[in-house]
Amino acid sequence: MPVPLNELERNILDYMVRYLRSNTYQPSIREIGEEFGIKSTKTVSEYLGALAEKGYLERDPSRSRGVRLLGVDLKPDAVSVPCFAQVPDGDAARRAAEPESQFTLDRRLSGPKGSYFLRVRGEQWRSIGIEPEDLLLVEPVGTGSPREGDLVLQGRGGSETLWRFSRRGSQYLLQPITGGDPTVVDDPASLDVAGRVTAIHRRLGGGRIPMSTTAH
Repeated sequence: MPVPLNELERNILDYMVRYLRSNTYQPSIREIGEEFGIKSTKTVSEYLGALAEKGYLERDPSRSRGVRLLGVDLKPDAVSVPCFAQVPDGDAARRAAEPESQFTLDRRLSGPKGSYFLRVRGEQWRSIGIEPEDLLLVEPVGTGSPREGDLVLQGRGGSETLWRFSRRGSQYLLQPITGGDPTVVDDPASLDVAGRVTAIHRRLGGGRIPMSTTAH
């Protein structure tokens, strides 16, 4: 069994997995150093050596990108989906944020590029069957593109709200899921939606879904 990693070793391994999934090849030692502000390539090499000794990768020191990750499934029909405890403020911030976990899903279930999980932290959405610790799969939407009846997520930074989206002529309506009068949006450009919720993942029998920061 691989030896546990310290925080920086884990972060380097996670970065290497994400880079490999995005580029199909490993980052160079210099690129790893730039990502973590490590100026010495020797120091980066020492971290890679530690990961190799602990059983997380194999190295070919004669090659700049001579690293093979162990125990990472890179099948083309699977994709890694990040999970957040709260939606970062803005799409650029979300892409740069460190997720609390990663889940590998079949591409047919994971949604389009940019999809992510939001872990429900409270009981505010129990009225529509969403329980604490449920994982909501959120797909990105552009301005004006939610579909009639979509369950849309609005707000970021820990103050998210769910609405049922509909249209009335040129206006957009955001219906509270708990009932009450809808919020009317006259200007489509002002509709700030973090995404549409398309699936709920839940561990039956209670308990939190096991988390892993590495995108296996």
